[in-house]
Amino acid sequence: MFRTTLALVLALSSPALATQEYILPTLFDVSGVAANDVLNIRAEPDAKAAIIGTLARDAKAIEVVEEREGWGRVNTAGQSGWVSMRYLSYRTDVWQPDAVPAAFRCLGTEPFWDAKREGGDLVLRTPEDQAGDRRPVQAVLDTGVFRDPSRVVVARDMTLFAHPQICSDGMSDRLFGLSATLVIHGDSPRMLSGCCTIQP
Repeated sequence: MFRTTLALVLALSSPALATQEYILPTLFDVSGVAANDVLNIRAEPDAKAAIIGTLARDAKAIEVVEEREGWGRVNTAGQSGWVSMRYLSYRTDVWQPDAVPAAFRCLGTEPFWDAKREGGDLVLRTPEDQAGDRRPVQAVLDTGVFRDPSRVVVARDMTLFAHPQICSDGMSDRLFGLSATLVIHGDSPRMLSGCCTIQP
């Protein structure tokens, strides 16, 4: 009896069975900031670093793309900075199976493009086509790993791959948490690269 109980305890405490709290990028809400205060965004992950922006004490759905020693990287006003993770609480409703977050959007430069899911379609916009090329979404695939942000959006003649990786748009000082590859099928197949965000 003792051996059986011990084996069960060891199995349940195995790291392989542990649930990851979150995988970045994901969304957080600001919490624990005093009513008359704000959460500072700093240039570096250091309490003495220059303040480059602020978040309201009740700010919601803040995208954190990277974490370093208790600090989270966020984007603000065309640049990225760091906030103390002590004042952020993660949202459990962001990465759902077979879906992308409502604000999921991918973009690239050289050439410029923008793709996001709108209703049942994956819509690709370019400077030449602002109305957008709409393709019905056939499936949204995930890895099956709990809260893993990796996604593949399969649409008619178009497939969008997104996976966690620090990514630059090449046009600003912002950094993103998802790297994107968009493959357009058809008679003249082409591949576009870029970054994705889930920040509302």
